[in-house]
Amino acid sequence: MAASIGTDFWYEYRSPVQENSSDLNKSIWDEFVSDEADEKTYNDALFRYNGTVGLWRRCITISKNMHWYSPPERTESFDVVTKCVSFTLTEQFMEKFVDPGNHNSGIDLLRTYLWRCQFLLPFVSLGLMCFGALIGLCACICRSLYPTIATGILHLLAGLCTLGSVSCYVAGIELLHQKLELPDNVSGEFGWSFCLACVSAPLQFMASALFIWAAHTNRKEYTLMKAYRVA
Repeated sequence: MAASIGTDFWYEYRSPVQENSSDLNKSIWDEFVSDEADEKTYNDALFRYNGTVGLWRRCITISKNMHWYSPPERTESFDVVTKCVSFTLTEQFMEKFVDPGNHNSGIDLLRTYLWRCQFLLPFVSLGLMCFGALIGLCACICRSLYPTIATGILHLLAGLCTLGSVSCYVAGIELLHQKLELPDNVSGEFGWSFCLACVSAPLQFMASALFIWAAHTNRKEYTLMKAYRVA
C-alpha cells in the first residue's frame, strides 16, 4: 500500500511520441507546470505526452532537447525524459466542474468528493495498518489476546478504506473520460500502482481474518484450560 501511494502509475496514457516541438508544445508544457493549471489543461497534456497520474503527482514524457522555435532534425531515435509536477493540497481539495476547465458550468459534487476520497482513504488505510502493527507489538509484549482482536479489526477497516479508494478512483476516471473523451490515437489503462492497491485490499482482509481467527481460537483454548484447572 505504501508503494502504491508513493508511485505515479495509477493511470497511464499511451499516445504517439511527439517528435517535433513547436510553440504549441511549449504552451502546453508551460500550462502543465503552472500553479494555475486547471483540470482540462493538464489532462490535455497527459493525453498528448504519454502521461501518467498518481495520487500526488502527474507526469508527461517529452523530448529531452526541446527546440521550441525550430523543429529538430528527424532521426530514427531520440531521447525522451519524464517530467513530473506535484499536486498541491489546494488542487487536491479543489472543486471539479461539470464541464472541466469551465468555471461557470457549476460544481460537479460527485467527482469532487470521489477525488477527495481517493486521495484521503489510502492514507487512512496505511495509518490503520501502522496502528494495528503497534497494537500487535504490544500484544506480543503483554501476552494478551484482546489486542490481537483489535489488530484484526483495524486491518478490516484498512481493507475497507483501500477498497473504497480503489472504487472511487475507478469511478472518477470513468466520469472524467465521459467529460473529456480520449483522442482517437490515445489509449489509457490502469497502471501497476493501481494494481498494488487492488492487491493490498484482499491481503488486508486475509490478515484481518487470520488475526480474529487466531484470537478466537486461543481464547477458546484458554477457557478450556482454565475450566480443566478449576475441575
